[in-house]
Amino acid sequence: MESLRSKNYKRDFVTTFPGDESGNLTPRQTPGVLYSKAIPTPVEKVTLLAWSDELAAELGMQKPTEQQEVDILGGNLVTDTMYPYAACYAGHQFGSWAGQLGDGRAITLGEWETIAGKTFELQLKGAGPTAYSRRADGRAVLRSSVREYLMSEAMHYLGVPTTRALSLVTTGEPVLRDMFYNGNAAYEPGAIVMRVAPSFLRFGNFEILNSRKETDNLKNLVNWTIDRYYPHITGNDKVLTWFTEVVERTASLMVEWQRVGFVHGVMNTDNMSVLGLTIDYGPYSFVDDYDPDFTPNTTDLPGRRYAFGKQPGIAYWNLGCLAAALLPIVEKDKLLPALETYKEVYWRKYYQMMGNKLGLDKVTNEDTTLITQFEQTLTAIKPDMTMFFQLLIDLPLYVGSTQEVADHFKDSLYEDLKPEESELLFNLITNYLERLNRNTITRSASQELMRKTNPRFILRNYLLHQAIEELERGENQLFLKLQQALKEPYSDKFDEFFQTRPEWASQKAGCSMLSCSS
Repeated sequence: MESLRSKNYKRDFVTTFPGDESGNLTPRQTPGVLYSKAIPTPVEKVTLLAWSDELAAELGMQKPTEQQEVDILGGNLVTDTMYPYAACYAGHQFGSWAGQLGDGRAITLGEWETIAGKTFELQLKGAGPTAYSRRADGRAVLRSSVREYLMSEAMHYLGVPTTRALSLVTTGEPVLRDMFYNGNAAYEPGAIVMRVAPSFLRFGNFEILNSRKETDNLKNLVNWTIDRYYPHITGNDKVLTWFTEVVERTASLMVEWQRVGFVHGVMNTDNMSVLGLTIDYGPYSFVDDYDPDFTPNTTDLPGRRYAFGKQPGIAYWNLGCLAAALLPIVEKDKLLPALETYKEVYWRKYYQMMGNKLGLDKVTNEDTTLITQFEQTLTAIKPDMTMFFQLLIDLPLYVGSTQEVADHFKDSLYEDLKPEESELLFNLITNYLERLNRNTITRSASQELMRKTNPRFILRNYLLHQAIEELERGENQLFLKLQQALKEPYSDKFDEFFQTRPEWASQKAGCSMLSCSS
Protein backbone atom coordinates (compact mmCIF):
# COMPACT_ATOMS: atom_id res chain seq x y z
CA MET A 1 0.00 0.00 0.00
CA GLU A 2 1.35 3.41 -0.99
CA SER A 3 0.57 6.83 0.43
CA LEU A 4 -0.76 9.85 -1.42
CA ARG A 5 2.23 11.89 -0.34
CA SER A 6 5.09 9.53 -1.23
CA LYS A 7 3.66 8.15 -4.48
CA ASN A 8 5.63 8.77 -7.67
CA TYR A 9 2.87 10.02 -9.97
CA LYS A 10 2.91 9.56 -13.72
CA ARG A 11 2.15 12.46 -16.03
CA ASP A 12 1.76 10.84 -19.44
CA PHE A 13 -0.98 13.16 -20.67
CA VAL A 14 0.88 16.40 -20.00
CA THR A 15 4.18 15.10 -21.37
CA THR A 16 2.51 13.83 -24.55
CA PHE A 17 0.45 16.85 -25.56
CA PRO A 18 1.02 20.61 -25.80
CA GLY A 19 -0.26 22.62 -22.87
CA ASP A 20 -0.25 26.09 -21.38
CA GLU A 21 2.30 25.74 -18.59
CA SER A 22 2.15 29.33 -17.39
CA GLY A 23 -0.09 28.51 -14.43
CA ASN A 24 -2.17 31.58 -15.26
CA LEU A 25 -5.70 31.03 -13.88
CA THR A 26 -7.26 33.94 -15.75
CA PRO A 27 -10.21 32.65 -17.81
CA ARG A 28 -9.29 32.77 -21.49
CA GLN A 29 -9.28 30.95 -24.80
CA THR A 30 -6.36 28.52 -25.10
CA PRO A 31 -5.91 27.58 -28.77
CA GLY A 32 -3.25 25.04 -29.65
CA VAL A 33 -3.19 23.30 -26.25
CA LEU A 34 -5.03 20.38 -24.67
CA TYR A 35 -4.63 21.53 -21.07
CA SER A 36 -3.58 24.40 -18.85
CA LYS A 37 -1.55 24.11 -15.68
CA ALA A 38 -3.75 24.82 -12.66
CA ILE A 39 -2.39 24.79 -9.11
CA PRO A 40 -5.27 24.24 -6.62
CA THR A 41 -6.16 27.28 -4.54
CA PRO A 42 -5.59 26.53 -0.82
CA VAL A 43 -8.55 26.51 1.56
CA GLU A 44 -8.82 27.31 5.24
CA LYS A 45 -8.91 23.77 6.67
CA VAL A 46 -9.20 20.40 4.93
CA THR A 47 -11.20 17.89 6.99
CA LEU A 48 -11.78 14.33 5.80
CA LEU A 49 -15.50 13.57 5.78
CA ALA A 50 -15.60 10.32 3.79
CA TRP A 51 -13.17 7.81 2.32
CA SER A 52 -13.81 4.81 0.06
CA ASP A 53 -11.85 1.94 1.60
CA GLU A 54 -12.86 -0.38 -1.24
CA LEU A 55 -11.62 1.91 -4.00
CA ALA A 56 -8.44 2.68 -2.06
CA ALA A 57 -7.77 -1.07 -1.78
CA GLU A 58 -8.17 -1.45 -5.55
CA LEU A 59 -5.67 1.36 -6.06
CA GLY A 60 -3.26 0.02 -3.44
CA MET A 61 -3.54 3.30 -1.54
CA GLN A 62 -3.24 3.91 2.20
CA LYS A 63 -5.90 5.91 3.97
CA PRO A 64 -4.45 9.29 5.01
CA THR A 65 -3.38 9.36 8.64
CA GLU A 66 -1.55 12.68 8.71
CA GLN A 67 -2.90 16.14 7.99
CA GLN A 68 -0.48 16.69 5.12
CA GLU A 69 -1.96 13.71 3.29
CA VAL A 70 -5.48 14.94 3.99
CA ASP A 71 -4.37 18.32 2.63
CA ILE A 72 -3.70 16.68 -0.75
CA LEU A 73 -7.39 15.72 -0.91
CA GLY A 74 -8.35 19.38 -0.56
CA GLY A 75 -5.69 20.91 -2.79
CA ASN A 76 -3.66 22.41 0.04
CA LEU A 77 -0.63 20.27 -0.82
CA VAL A 78 0.75 19.31 -4.22
CA THR A 79 3.62 16.83 -4.20
CA ASP A 80 6.76 17.15 -6.33
CA THR A 81 5.76 14.51 -8.88
CA MET A 82 2.23 15.80 -9.43
CA TYR A 83 1.40 18.12 -12.31
CA PRO A 84 -2.01 19.70 -11.68
CA TYR A 85 -3.87 20.71 -14.83
CA ALA A 86 -7.30 21.46 -16.23
CA ALA A 87 -8.25 19.87 -19.54
CA CYS A 88 -9.44 21.93 -22.49
CA TYR A 89 -12.53 20.71 -24.30
CA ALA A 90 -15.67 22.00 -25.99
CA GLY A 91 -19.18 20.69 -26.36
CA HIS A 92 -22.76 20.90 -27.50
CA GLN A 93 -24.91 22.02 -24.59
CA PHE A 94 -28.68 21.46 -24.84
CA GLY A 95 -28.23 20.87 -28.56
CA SER A 96 -26.26 24.05 -29.34
CA TRP A 97 -22.55 24.49 -29.95
CA ALA A 98 -21.00 26.13 -26.88
CA GLY A 99 -17.40 26.47 -28.03
CA GLN A 100 -14.54 26.12 -25.55
CA LEU A 101 -15.56 24.87 -22.12
CA GLY A 102 -12.90 22.90 -20.23
CA ASP A 103 -12.44 21.88 -16.61
CA GLY A 104 -13.83 24.90 -14.82
CA ARG A 105 -13.73 23.41 -11.33
CA ALA A 106 -11.88 20.13 -11.83
CA ILE A 107 -8.11 19.79 -11.50
CA THR A 108 -6.28 16.56 -12.29
CA LEU A 109 -3.38 16.10 -9.88
CA GLY A 110 -1.64 13.19 -11.56
CA GLU A 111 -1.85 9.60 -12.72
CA TRP A 112 -1.75 6.84 -10.11
CA GLU A 113 -0.32 3.51 -11.31
CA THR A 114 -1.30 0.36 -9.45
CA ILE A 115 0.90 -2.66 -8.83
CA ALA A 116 -1.00 -4.43 -11.62
CA GLY A 117 0.07 -1.68 -14.04
CA LYS A 118 -3.32 0.01 -14.38
CA THR A 119 -3.32 3.81 -14.37
CA PHE A 120 -5.99 6.08 -12.92
CA GLU A 121 -6.34 9.84 -12.97
CA LEU A 122 -6.85 11.50 -9.59
CA GLN A 123 -8.96 14.62 -9.98
CA LEU A 124 -10.15 17.21 -7.46
CA LYS A 125 -13.56 18.74 -8.08
CA GLY A 126 -13.98 22.10 -6.38
CA ALA A 127 -10.32 22.94 -5.79
CA GLY A 128 -10.44 26.46 -7.19
CA PRO A 129 -10.42 28.37 -10.48
CA THR A 130 -8.72 27.30 -13.70
CA ALA A 131 -8.23 28.93 -17.07
CA TYR A 132 -11.63 27.45 -18.00
CA SER A 133 -13.69 28.70 -15.04
CA ARG A 134 -15.09 31.61 -17.06
CA ARG A 135 -17.09 33.66 -14.52
CA ALA A 136 -17.19 30.92 -11.88
CA ASP A 137 -15.11 30.46 -8.73
CA GLY A 138 -14.01 26.87 -9.35
CA ARG A 139 -15.42 25.80 -6.00
CA ALA A 140 -17.98 23.17 -5.02
CA VAL A 141 -20.39 23.11 -2.10
CA LEU A 142 -21.12 20.32 0.35
CA ARG A 143 -24.51 19.71 -1.26
CA SER A 144 -23.17 18.93 -4.74
CA SER A 145 -20.07 17.15 -3.42
CA VAL A 146 -22.05 14.74 -1.25
CA ARG A 147 -24.25 13.97 -4.24
CA GLU A 148 -21.26 13.21 -6.47
CA TYR A 149 -19.40 11.18 -3.85
CA LEU A 150 -22.35 8.94 -2.95
CA MET A 151 -23.79 8.52 -6.45
CA SER A 152 -20.46 7.66 -8.05
CA GLU A 153 -20.09 4.76 -5.64
CA ALA A 154 -23.78 3.84 -5.81
CA MET A 155 -23.60 3.45 -9.59
CA HIS A 156 -20.47 1.31 -9.25
CA TYR A 157 -22.22 -1.13 -6.92
CA LEU A 158 -25.28 -1.19 -9.17
CA GLY A 159 -22.95 -2.46 -11.90
CA VAL A 160 -23.22 0.66 -14.06
CA PRO A 161 -19.96 1.88 -15.68
CA THR A 162 -18.92 5.05 -13.87
CA THR A 163 -16.16 7.26 -12.61
CA ARG A 164 -15.49 6.64 -8.92
CA ALA A 165 -15.13 8.83 -5.84
CA LEU A 166 -12.26 8.25 -3.43
CA SER A 167 -12.75 10.97 -0.84
CA LEU A 168 -14.91 13.84 0.33
CA VAL A 169 -13.47 16.70 2.37
CA THR A 170 -14.84 19.93 3.75
CA THR A 171 -12.87 23.14 3.27
CA GLY A 172 -13.88 25.26 6.22
CA GLU A 173 -14.87 28.03 3.81
CA PRO A 174 -18.32 29.22 2.71
CA VAL A 175 -19.15 29.30 -0.99
CA LEU A 176 -21.77 31.60 -2.52
CA ARG A 177 -24.29 29.76 -4.70
CA ASP A 178 -27.56 30.63 -6.43
CA MET A 179 -29.08 27.14 -6.35
CA PHE A 180 -31.81 27.76 -8.91
CA TYR A 181 -30.34 30.77 -10.75
CA ASN A 182 -33.26 32.88 -9.52
CA GLY A 183 -31.38 35.64 -7.72
CA ASN A 184 -31.54 34.01 -4.27
CA ALA A 185 -27.84 33.39 -3.73
CA ALA A 186 -26.73 32.13 -0.32
CA TYR A 187 -23.55 30.90 1.32
CA GLU A 188 -23.12 27.15 1.65
CA PRO A 189 -20.31 25.09 3.21
CA GLY A 190 -17.53 24.27 0.75
CA ALA A 191 -16.33 20.75 -0.05
CA ILE A 192 -14.10 18.89 -2.52
CA VAL A 193 -14.41 15.41 -4.03
CA MET A 194 -11.46 13.43 -5.30
CA ARG A 195 -12.77 11.46 -8.21
CA VAL A 196 -10.99 8.62 -9.98
CA ALA A 197 -11.16 7.18 -13.50
CA PRO A 198 -8.83 5.61 -16.04
CA SER A 199 -9.52 8.78 -18.01
CA PHE A 200 -11.88 11.75 -17.95
CA LEU A 201 -11.65 12.23 -21.73
CA ARG A 202 -14.97 13.35 -23.21
CA PHE A 203 -16.47 13.71 -26.66
CA GLY A 204 -15.74 17.42 -26.21
CA ASN A 205 -11.97 16.86 -26.01
CA PHE A 206 -12.12 15.82 -29.67
CA GLU A 207 -14.72 18.39 -30.70
CA ILE A 208 -12.54 21.32 -29.62
CA LEU A 209 -9.63 20.15 -31.76
CA ASN A 210 -11.79 19.73 -34.85
CA SER A 211 -13.47 23.11 -34.33
CA ARG A 212 -10.04 24.77 -34.20
CA LYS A 213 -8.81 22.78 -37.21
CA GLU A 214 -5.97 21.36 -35.11
CA THR A 215 -5.86 18.16 -37.13
CA ASP A 216 -2.46 16.99 -35.91
CA ASN A 217 -3.53 17.36 -32.28
CA LEU A 218 -6.78 15.55 -33.09
CA LYS A 219 -4.98 12.68 -34.78
CA ASN A 220 -2.47 12.40 -31.95
CA LEU A 221 -5.18 12.42 -29.25
CA VAL A 222 -7.19 9.73 -31.04
CA ASN A 223 -4.14 7.50 -31.52
CA TRP A 224 -3.03 8.03 -27.90
CA THR A 225 -6.52 7.20 -26.63
CA ILE A 226 -6.61 4.00 -28.68
CA ASP A 227 -3.11 2.89 -27.68
CA ARG A 228 -3.74 3.59 -23.99
CA TYR A 229 -7.37 2.60 -23.43
CA TYR A 230 -8.16 0.36 -26.41
CA PRO A 231 -4.84 -1.50 -26.88
CA HIS A 232 -6.60 -4.46 -28.53
CA ILE A 233 -7.44 -2.26 -31.53
CA THR A 234 -4.84 -2.32 -34.31
CA GLY A 235 -4.71 -2.13 -38.09
CA ASN A 236 -5.15 0.48 -40.78
CA ASP A 237 -8.77 1.19 -39.85
CA LYS A 238 -8.13 1.37 -36.11
CA VAL A 239 -9.72 4.83 -35.75
CA LEU A 240 -12.93 3.59 -37.33
CA THR A 241 -12.82 0.42 -35.21
CA TRP A 242 -12.32 2.59 -32.12
CA PHE A 243 -15.27 4.81 -32.93
CA THR A 244 -17.44 1.74 -33.49
CA GLU A 245 -16.47 0.47 -30.04
CA VAL A 246 -17.23 3.86 -28.47
CA VAL A 247 -20.67 3.58 -30.10
CA GLU A 248 -21.12 0.12 -28.59
CA ARG A 249 -19.98 1.20 -25.11
CA THR A 250 -22.25 4.22 -25.17
CA ALA A 251 -25.24 2.13 -26.23
CA SER A 252 -24.47 -0.33 -23.43
CA LEU A 253 -24.26 2.51 -20.91
CA MET A 254 -27.66 3.82 -21.95
CA VAL A 255 -29.18 0.36 -21.46
CA GLU A 256 -27.74 0.29 -17.94
CA TRP A 257 -29.16 3.74 -17.15
CA GLN A 258 -32.59 2.61 -18.33
CA ARG A 259 -32.30 -0.62 -16.35
CA VAL A 260 -31.89 1.10 -12.98
CA GLY A 261 -33.96 4.21 -13.81
CA PHE A 262 -31.09 6.68 -13.74
CA VAL A 263 -31.53 10.13 -15.29
CA HIS A 264 -28.31 12.07 -15.85
CA GLY A 265 -29.91 15.46 -16.32
CA VAL A 266 -27.18 17.11 -18.44
CA MET A 267 -26.24 14.89 -21.37
CA ASN A 268 -24.18 17.53 -23.15
CA THR A 269 -21.34 16.20 -25.31
CA ASP A 270 -18.82 17.51 -22.80
CA ASN A 271 -20.41 15.15 -20.25
CA MET A 272 -20.02 12.03 -22.42
CA SER A 273 -17.05 9.74 -21.73
CA VAL A 274 -15.17 8.07 -24.59
CA LEU A 275 -14.71 5.10 -22.27
CA GLY A 276 -18.45 4.62 -21.88
CA LEU A 277 -18.51 5.75 -18.23
CA THR A 278 -21.12 7.76 -16.38
CA ILE A 279 -19.37 11.08 -15.82
CA ASP A 280 -20.19 14.41 -14.13
CA TYR A 281 -22.92 14.00 -11.54
CA GLY A 282 -24.97 17.18 -11.35
CA PRO A 283 -28.79 17.42 -11.39
CA TYR A 284 -29.25 13.66 -11.69
CA SER A 285 -32.02 11.54 -10.23
CA PHE A 286 -33.41 8.06 -10.20
CA VAL A 287 -36.94 7.72 -11.51
CA ASP A 288 -39.48 7.47 -8.69
CA ASP A 289 -42.90 7.30 -10.37
CA TYR A 290 -42.37 5.87 -13.84
CA ASP A 291 -42.40 8.69 -16.38
CA PRO A 292 -40.40 8.72 -19.65
CA ASP A 293 -40.74 12.53 -19.69
CA PHE A 294 -39.19 13.00 -16.25
CA THR A 295 -36.19 15.30 -16.05
CA PRO A 296 -34.66 16.36 -12.71
CA ASN A 297 -32.97 19.43 -14.21
CA THR A 298 -34.70 22.81 -13.97
CA THR A 299 -32.42 24.06 -16.78
CA ASP A 300 -33.89 21.34 -19.02
CA LEU A 301 -37.40 22.78 -18.81
CA PRO A 302 -39.69 23.10 -20.65
CA GLY A 303 -38.19 21.13 -23.54
CA ARG A 304 -37.11 18.12 -21.43
CA ARG A 305 -34.35 17.29 -23.90
CA TYR A 306 -32.62 15.04 -21.39
CA ALA A 307 -35.69 13.30 -19.96
CA PHE A 308 -35.49 9.65 -18.90
CA GLY A 309 -37.03 8.20 -22.04
CA LYS A 310 -35.00 10.44 -24.36
CA GLN A 311 -31.55 9.48 -23.08
CA PRO A 312 -30.86 6.70 -25.61
CA GLY A 313 -31.75 9.01 -28.52
CA ILE A 314 -29.61 11.83 -27.13
CA ALA A 315 -26.65 9.46 -26.82
CA TYR A 316 -27.03 8.68 -30.54
CA TRP A 317 -27.16 12.42 -31.32
CA ASN A 318 -24.04 13.02 -29.22
CA LEU A 319 -22.20 10.21 -31.00
CA GLY A 320 -23.07 12.00 -34.24
CA CYS A 321 -21.23 15.04 -32.88
CA LEU A 322 -18.21 12.90 -32.06
CA ALA A 323 -18.34 11.41 -35.57
CA ALA A 324 -18.37 14.93 -37.01
CA ALA A 325 -15.28 15.78 -34.98
CA LEU A 326 -13.46 12.81 -36.52
CA LEU A 327 -14.19 13.78 -40.15
CA PRO A 328 -10.71 15.24 -40.73
CA ILE A 329 -9.16 11.81 -40.11
CA VAL A 330 -11.89 9.30 -41.11
CA GLU A 331 -14.02 9.29 -44.24
CA LYS A 332 -17.66 10.22 -43.80
CA ASP A 333 -18.78 7.20 -45.83
CA LYS A 334 -17.17 4.97 -43.21
CA LEU A 335 -18.22 6.90 -40.12
CA LEU A 336 -21.93 6.98 -40.88
CA PRO A 337 -22.38 3.19 -41.07
CA ALA A 338 -20.41 2.87 -37.82
CA LEU A 339 -22.69 5.43 -36.18
CA GLU A 340 -25.76 3.57 -37.39
CA THR A 341 -24.66 0.41 -35.56
CA TYR A 342 -25.84 2.19 -32.40
CA LYS A 343 -29.49 1.41 -33.03
CA GLU A 344 -28.99 -2.32 -33.51
CA VAL A 345 -26.69 -2.60 -30.48
CA TYR A 346 -28.95 -0.55 -28.25
CA TRP A 347 -32.19 -2.35 -29.05
CA ARG A 348 -30.62 -5.80 -28.89
CA LYS A 349 -29.13 -5.10 -25.49
CA TYR A 350 -32.19 -3.22 -24.29
CA TYR A 351 -34.58 -6.09 -25.01
CA GLN A 352 -32.19 -8.56 -23.43
CA MET A 353 -31.97 -6.34 -20.34
CA MET A 354 -35.75 -6.06 -20.14
CA GLY A 355 -36.03 -9.82 -20.54
CA ASN A 356 -33.76 -10.19 -17.52
CA LYS A 357 -35.82 -7.69 -15.52
CA LEU A 358 -38.90 -9.76 -16.32
CA GLY A 359 -37.22 -13.10 -15.64
CA LEU A 360 -37.58 -14.46 -19.17
CA ASP A 361 -35.43 -17.34 -20.37
CA LYS A 362 -34.84 -15.61 -23.70
CA VAL A 363 -36.38 -12.73 -25.62
CA THR A 364 -38.27 -13.50 -28.81
CA ASN A 365 -39.85 -11.12 -31.31
CA GLU A 366 -43.17 -11.82 -29.62
CA ASP A 367 -41.69 -10.78 -26.28
CA THR A 368 -40.86 -7.31 -27.60
CA THR A 369 -44.59 -6.71 -27.84
CA LEU A 370 -44.96 -7.67 -24.17
CA ILE A 371 -42.09 -5.37 -23.21
CA THR A 372 -43.77 -2.52 -25.09
CA GLN A 373 -46.97 -3.27 -23.18
CA PHE A 374 -45.02 -2.99 -19.90
CA GLU A 375 -43.64 0.40 -20.97
CA GLN A 376 -47.05 1.72 -22.00
CA THR A 377 -48.83 0.45 -18.90
CA LEU A 378 -46.21 1.79 -16.49
CA THR A 379 -46.35 5.15 -18.25
CA ALA A 380 -50.13 5.19 -17.77
CA ILE A 381 -50.29 4.20 -14.09
CA LYS A 382 -46.91 5.67 -12.99
CA PRO A 383 -45.97 3.26 -10.19
CA ASP A 384 -42.65 3.58 -8.41
CA MET A 385 -40.29 1.95 -10.90
CA THR A 386 -37.96 0.30 -8.41
CA MET A 387 -40.72 -1.02 -6.18
CA PHE A 388 -42.89 -2.22 -9.07
CA PHE A 389 -40.18 -4.48 -10.46
CA GLN A 390 -39.38 -5.74 -6.96
CA LEU A 391 -43.02 -6.64 -6.39
CA LEU A 392 -43.09 -8.30 -9.80
CA ILE A 393 -40.47 -10.79 -8.58
CA ASP A 394 -42.89 -12.29 -6.03
CA LEU A 395 -45.99 -12.10 -8.20
CA PRO A 396 -48.26 -15.14 -7.64
CA LEU A 397 -48.43 -17.39 -10.70
CA TYR A 398 -52.21 -17.06 -10.71
CA VAL A 399 -54.27 -13.90 -10.24
CA GLY A 400 -58.03 -13.97 -10.61
CA SER A 401 -59.16 -10.36 -10.62
CA THR A 402 -58.19 -6.77 -11.28
CA GLN A 403 -58.45 -6.07 -7.55
CA GLU A 404 -56.06 -8.88 -6.71
CA VAL A 405 -53.48 -7.47 -9.11
CA ALA A 406 -53.97 -3.91 -7.85
CA ASP A 407 -53.58 -5.09 -4.26
CA HIS A 408 -50.32 -6.85 -5.06
CA PHE A 409 -48.76 -3.68 -6.48
CA LYS A 410 -50.44 -1.16 -4.15
CA ASP A 411 -47.24 -0.39 -2.21
CA SER A 412 -45.63 0.86 -5.43
CA LEU A 413 -48.48 3.21 -6.33
CA TYR A 414 -48.47 6.95 -5.72
CA GLU A 415 -52.21 7.25 -6.41
CA ASP A 416 -55.14 4.82 -6.36
CA LEU A 417 -55.79 3.26 -9.73
CA LYS A 418 -58.80 4.32 -11.76
CA PRO A 419 -60.95 1.47 -13.12
CA GLU A 420 -59.47 1.75 -16.60
CA GLU A 421 -55.94 1.76 -15.13
CA SER A 422 -56.71 -1.36 -13.09
CA GLU A 423 -57.86 -3.04 -16.28
CA LEU A 424 -54.67 -2.04 -18.09
CA LEU A 425 -52.55 -3.50 -15.30
CA PHE A 426 -54.62 -6.69 -15.11
CA ASN A 427 -54.29 -7.27 -18.86
CA LEU A 428 -50.56 -6.73 -18.67
CA ILE A 429 -50.09 -9.14 -15.77
CA THR A 430 -52.30 -11.75 -17.42
CA ASN A 431 -50.16 -11.65 -20.57
CA TYR A 432 -47.00 -11.70 -18.48
CA LEU A 433 -48.06 -14.77 -16.49
CA GLU A 434 -48.97 -16.57 -19.70
CA ARG A 435 -45.44 -15.84 -20.94
CA LEU A 436 -43.86 -17.04 -17.69
CA ASN A 437 -45.66 -20.34 -18.10
CA ARG A 438 -43.72 -20.86 -21.34
CA ASN A 439 -40.34 -20.28 -19.68
CA THR A 440 -37.84 -23.09 -20.10
CA ILE A 441 -36.15 -22.16 -16.80
CA THR A 442 -37.57 -22.83 -13.35
CA ARG A 443 -39.54 -20.23 -11.43
CA SER A 444 -36.73 -19.91 -8.88
CA ALA A 445 -34.16 -19.39 -11.65
CA SER A 446 -36.40 -16.74 -13.18
CA GLN A 447 -36.74 -14.95 -9.84
CA GLU A 448 -33.00 -15.11 -9.23
CA LEU A 449 -32.38 -13.49 -12.61
CA MET A 450 -34.81 -10.72 -11.69
CA ARG A 451 -33.18 -10.15 -8.31
CA LYS A 452 -29.80 -9.70 -9.97
CA THR A 453 -31.18 -7.22 -12.50
CA ASN A 454 -33.65 -5.14 -10.49
CA PRO A 455 -32.17 -3.05 -7.66
CA ARG A 456 -34.03 -2.97 -4.36
CA PHE A 457 -32.21 0.07 -3.01
CA ILE A 458 -31.59 3.22 -5.03
CA LEU A 459 -30.10 6.48 -3.83
CA ARG A 460 -33.19 8.63 -4.05
CA ASN A 461 -32.92 12.42 -4.12
CA TYR A 462 -34.93 12.90 -0.95
CA LEU A 463 -32.56 10.60 0.95
CA LEU A 464 -29.59 12.57 -0.34
CA HIS A 465 -31.31 15.80 0.65
CA GLN A 466 -31.93 14.54 4.18
CA ALA A 467 -28.33 13.36 4.51
CA ILE A 468 -27.02 16.72 3.30
CA GLU A 469 -29.23 18.63 5.76
CA GLU A 470 -27.96 16.43 8.60
CA LEU A 471 -24.32 16.98 7.59
CA GLU A 472 -24.88 20.73 7.51
CA ARG A 473 -26.10 20.40 11.12
CA GLY A 474 -22.99 18.43 12.06
CA GLU A 475 -24.70 15.01 12.07
CA ASN A 476 -23.74 12.05 9.89
CA GLN A 477 -25.95 9.08 10.86
CA LEU A 478 -27.96 8.95 7.62
CA PHE A 479 -24.88 9.70 5.52
CA LEU A 480 -23.08 6.70 7.03
CA LYS A 481 -26.14 4.49 6.63
CA LEU A 482 -26.47 5.42 2.95
CA GLN A 483 -22.78 4.66 2.43
CA GLN A 484 -23.45 1.12 3.60
CA ALA A 485 -26.77 0.66 1.81
CA LEU A 486 -25.46 1.69 -1.60
CA LYS A 487 -22.94 -1.17 -1.47
CA GLU A 488 -25.73 -3.78 -1.41
CA PRO A 489 -28.41 -2.43 -3.75
CA TYR A 490 -29.79 -5.87 -4.63
CA SER A 491 -30.27 -7.12 -1.07
CA ASP A 492 -33.09 -6.56 1.43
CA LYS A 493 -30.75 -5.60 4.28
CA PHE A 494 -31.76 -1.95 4.10
CA ASP A 495 -35.49 -2.27 3.62
CA GLU A 496 -36.04 0.75 5.86
CA PHE A 497 -35.46 2.64 2.58
CA PHE A 498 -37.78 0.42 0.54
CA GLN A 499 -40.64 2.85 0.17
CA THR A 500 -42.07 5.31 -2.29
CA ARG A 501 -40.96 8.94 -2.30
CA PRO A 502 -42.78 10.70 0.55
CA GLU A 503 -45.33 13.34 -0.38
CA TRP A 504 -43.34 16.17 1.22
CA ALA A 505 -40.44 15.48 -1.16
CA SER A 506 -42.52 15.94 -4.32
CA GLN A 507 -42.16 19.72 -4.39
CA LYS A 508 -39.27 20.39 -2.00
CA ALA A 509 -36.21 22.04 -3.58
CA GLY A 510 -33.35 19.58 -3.91
CA CYS A 511 -35.67 16.57 -3.77
CA SER A 512 -37.74 16.82 -6.93
CA MET A 513 -35.99 19.31 -9.21
CA LEU A 514 -32.40 20.48 -9.21
CA SER A 515 -30.29 22.87 -11.26
CA CYS A 516 -26.95 22.51 -13.00
CA SER A 517 -25.36 24.01 -9.86
CA SER A 518 -26.36 20.84 -8.01
